[in-house]
Amino acid sequence: MPDEIRIKQLELLSPAKNSDYGKIAINFGADAVYIGAPKFSARASAGNSLHDIEQLAKYAHKFHAKVYVALNTILYENELEETEKLINQIYQAGVDALIVQDLGILEMKLPPIALHASTQAHNTHAMKVNFLEKVGFSRVVLARELSENQIIEIKKETTAELEVFVHGALCVSYSGQCYISHYLGGRSGNRGECAQACRLPFDLIDKTGKTMLKNKHLLSLKDMNRADYLYDLIQAGVTSFKIEGRMKDENYLKNNTAFYRKKLDSILENKPTYKTSSIGHFFFDFEPDAEKTFNRKYSDYFLNGRKQDIHSLDTPKSLGKSLGKITNITSEYFQLLTNEELSNGDGLCFLNENKELIGLRVEKVIDKKIYTNQLALLKKEFEIYRNHDHQFIKTLSSIENCRFVSIRLFLSEIQTGFRLKASVENQNYSVEQTLEIEKEIANNAEKAIENIKNQLTKTGGTIFKITDLKIEFSTAYFIQTSKLNELRRSVLAELYERLGANYTTEKIRHTPNSFPYFEKELNYQANISNSLSAKFYQRHGVEKVEKAFELSENKENKQLMVTKLCIKYNLGQCEKYQKPTKSEIPKYLKYNNQKFMLEFDCKNCVMLVKS
Repeated sequence: MPDEIRIKQLELLSPAKNSDYGKIAINFGADAVYIGAPKFSARASAGNSLHDIEQLAKYAHKFHAKVYVALNTILYENELEETEKLINQIYQAGVDALIVQDLGILEMKLPPIALHASTQAHNTHAMKVNFLEKVGFSRVVLARELSENQIIEIKKETTAELEVFVHGALCVSYSGQCYISHYLGGRSGNRGECAQACRLPFDLIDKTGKTMLKNKHLLSLKDMNRADYLYDLIQAGVTSFKIEGRMKDENYLKNNTAFYRKKLDSILENKPTYKTSSIGHFFFDFEPDAEKTFNRKYSDYFLNGRKQDIHSLDTPKSLGKSLGKITNITSEYFQLLTNEELSNGDGLCFLNENKELIGLRVEKVIDKKIYTNQLALLKKEFEIYRNHDHQFIKTLSSIENCRFVSIRLFLSEIQTGFRLKASVENQNYSVEQTLEIEKEIANNAEKAIENIKNQLTKTGGTIFKITDLKIEFSTAYFIQTSKLNELRRSVLAELYERLGANYTTEKIRHTPNSFPYFEKELNYQANISNSLSAKFYQRHGVEKVEKAFELSENKENKQLMVTKLCIKYNLGQCEKYQKPTKSEIPKYLKYNNQKFMLEFDCKNCVMLVKS
């Protein structure tokens, strides 16, 4: 098939806090899930046992869905032997790929497992992505900050798979380049222990010492939502679309996986050159809505260029979905201009005149009149958000599975009775069982055949949907309903056990090479924290390496964060893109008694936060 019409597989990748969450993600639309290794994951509190990972892989592979294990922290010297052993155990558990940050892993004796370069590896340009491909990575998780045009340029220089984040919370710093949490309290983001210092309230101070803004969440970003740009990303060369949220709850996982599944399926429906990478179809008994579970309001971040309104200045907490403004308040209730239905138990919130986030609970709703015991806090024209949709969450909680596998059934007669064969649609395997029974010619042929069809197409309580049933008899036979049901249940049970029978995990063997790195000297931002990492870079031509920030004795006057969020730009004071009207230049961020210096690298369009 020519390249221009080659079918490309697209993957929806969802987070898995644990194996149960991983199965939920697969049931609600994920083609793949990523889950934390027992240790050394970028979410230290989301580790999982090897047994649980193995069980998840077995379940996922029934649907040709994949399991990626995150082992994406930097490693210390005394952890190298344990890590090598753990990687081999992860491979034996049957997973599809390992997500890594520490390139010292490539100096280990690795099993033939696919390697994905974590976004923590700071994958921001074509030279880095090309290098990672050359040394053995089959996939690169791109930096969240990249624009569509930058992704297009990267794809021109690599054949590696490209994965991008499309939804969820955003790190304000380039991943792998943030040291502020470790600086403040010894909890390193590169070790999976980030304390989320970026969500704290800061004062903004100018170079004269004047306070420009007080107690604002100046580094806290809105969440990402790129649902409207999936096809643009596909055309740019992306094949895996990642939802953030290994620490989020079950309802967040269900809702957002289903939300993006529907978006991707609508693209696949009209584009025959693309297909999903797992098997199954989805039927949702609810309407997924990304605004109805945890979110700090949304932006597409820098996908379509720089914008001012990407930060969550007033609060780092979830706002949920905007319902509209208050139109009327009485001594007993208030009313909103909204098309949304509210119910008892809903959680609402609003920003008061001081921009403080206030929550309230709906006690009852009668004829669009909303009753709460906190009426005194409300004022007309306040915008009201719902951060807990009681009925929506109740519905989500009641649904266990939305994935169904299409199968064909073929019932035929044999000398000693009947044979039922079941085959999975578009898969080259099937199962069959016989019903040993004396054949009895039906008195009412039409009614007998109708009964057979009715019983064999009952699939309630299973994951199967019958798309075709063929009956091949020499004459119409009567078969007892109980016998038909027993035969159907037995065949479907066997087919379920054989799901994924022709699934194979890709095996990639790793041979160290000396493909040259594009820099000769590396400072602490390369996150080199062990001898194998240093050896790796030296093998690839780097002449001088510096220890990782976490191992450095002197942490003063260091760059703690590099971010595309620019406070000058957000204040309208960017000389490059705007016409500043004020003379005050932001110089420091202050949290309690701790001050951080700001520098603005306008050439590279980034802001630096320094100790």
